[in-house]
Amino acid sequence: MKDINWVRKLTSRKFWVAIANFVAMMIVALGGTDNQATQVTSLIMAGASVVAYVIGEGLADAGNISTEIEFTEPDGETEEKK
Repeated sequence: MKDINWVRKLTSRKFWVAIANFVAMMIVALGGTDNQATQVTSLIMAGASVVAYVIGEGLADAGNISTEIEFTEPDGETEEKK
């Protein structure tokens, strides 16, 4: 079985639209009103926006981490290592 790239999946608008559509149709199929389905869909999409933002910012922050380390030699000179 293929590995699922969850970061890509959770930041995909298509994925969240599919989830919201499925839930909305289930609400209507089980006797809920169109208004209830719309409200739940709105909540899912708002939550998806937050999830995508948090993951995106986390990836951006992880990409900005510097790996430079400064060592001080016993003679007082400094040397940078990467």
